[in-house]
Amino acid sequence: MQTQKKLVILDRDGVINFDSDEYIKSPAEWRAIPGSLEAIARLNQNGYQVAIATNQQAVARGLIDVRMLNAIHQKLHLSALAVGAHINAIFFCPHAVDEFCDCRKPRPGMLTAIGKRFGVGLKGVPMVGDALRDMQAAFEVGCSPYLVRTGKGEKTLQTGGLPPGTQVFNNLASVVEQLLQTAHLVSETTEVARSALIQKR
Repeated sequence: MQTQKKLVILDRDGVINFDSDEYIKSPAEWRAIPGSLEAIARLNQNGYQVAIATNQQAVARGLIDVRMLNAIHQKLHLSALAVGAHINAIFFCPHAVDEFCDCRKPRPGMLTAIGKRFGVGLKGVPMVGDALRDMQAAFEVGCSPYLVRTGKGEKTLQTGGLPPGTQVFNNLASVVEQLLQTAHLVSETTEVARSALIQKR
């Protein structure tokens, strides 16, 4: 029996790195939120694959080109590797709001593409973001929406309108702590049930 791959989907700005109202336009402007990369390392160590789904309207607005975006993501990858973390894939939407593409969150295209890439059904897959559009995209495809208070999170929480089932945490590290605790409890419960079944036989 093949086991289901474990996957977590993360927004980038405001979840992994500090956000900016003027966009992140260079590697120098990309700064990790303390503890975020270490949290990703913990996910890796517990068998999770990690994908990023990020809207990058700065490309459509001509503030950066794809080459610069790749340079920013290279810094992200190298910074992750420095603490033993690994990002399996980065998906981004380079379109403007008025282009009405399917990939820009809150539309589900990016998340659907991630599910196909990893061969994973998205129902129950954790999606961590700081904006309403992240939560809406997650809900649309059946992911479990996790809102963090970092980045735009506090403002998002105050504005309201979050999809049913949205869970709120201080930051990515606290989300990961909860995910791993829950997974551990499920594993223990499954093992107890398996042992009881064996004894009955």
